[in-house]
Amino acid sequence: MNYCFGVDIGGTTVKMGIFKFDGETVDKWEIKTRTENKGSAILPDVAYSVAEKLKEHAIPKEAVLGIGVGVPAPVSEDGIVNGTANLGWEYKEVKHELEELTGIKVKVGNDANVAALGEMWKGGGLGQKNIVMVTLGTGVGGGIIIDGQILTGANGAGGEIGHICVNYEETDQCGCGNRGCLEQYASATGIVRLAKKKLEAGTADTVLNAENLTAKDVFDAVKAGDQVAMEIAEEFGRYLGYALANIAALVDPAAIVIGGGVSKAGEILLDYVEKAYKERVFFANKKVRFALAQLGNDAGIFGAAKMVLK
Repeated sequence: MNYCFGVDIGGTTVKMGIFKFDGETVDKWEIKTRTENKGSAILPDVAYSVAEKLKEHAIPKEAVLGIGVGVPAPVSEDGIVNGTANLGWEYKEVKHELEELTGIKVKVGNDANVAALGEMWKGGGLGQKNIVMVTLGTGVGGGIIIDGQILTGANGAGGEIGHICVNYEETDQCGCGNRGCLEQYASATGIVRLAKKKLEAGTADTVLNAENLTAKDVFDAVKAGDQVAMEIAEEFGRYLGYALANIAALVDPAAIVIGGGVSKAGEILLDYVEKAYKERVFFANKKVRFALAQLGNDAGIFGAAKMVLK
């Protein structure tokens, strides 16, 4: 029996899993991400945890095909990271270092791309080899899978969907330094931003309150039939739907999977996005299937494992 490890390194915890060749989960667990001292303990901690789990499950090292790793940063094809926002790493040869520590083959990818691969394999994109995944959280992340392979790009930044420019007139800056990025309108914070602007400009009755407003509040109000909330959702849907129509014209996906905290709004969110998508999509891309992500926080470990297994 062949096994592999999936590792998803986050700023707070490292999620880990052991999988059989067919994707069956043997075990999954988390360890703390120790980011002090420029994250010097992160990879040794991962290696130690791998060794302990091999002992616990009586799996010989020879039966392990490899360790897949997702990290929150652009990653080169040879597993090198040139700086991270929340791990403390500056230049890090992740693949080489972890292989030295474990004696096991390692494959490394960007966490959003890896999560997209997981959703293609066992989640919302099941049965497809060409998908686009969008994660709507504090920011907007993304991953593009073509013929079952992650689109990495020359700098490891392929699939940075959140930083497509969707509003050339925007004067406010995105966190990336540019203006008019999709992230400014379709993330959880972006939806709140749209809502506050709407509430400032409008006089219509609404259950929404600009104080302590969240994206969840907006979609809860949509479900309750609040007209102002529905107009906000339509604006959000246009930004994301039109952006996805542009992406579809480039990569021709079979499915578009939407995940992240905002996606917990459910099918009603897909309705707004899909409606706008169909208004602008190239005719050849009209039959794309929209789906909600299915794997939640486990998408990263499944995708990391799949990087090794393919």
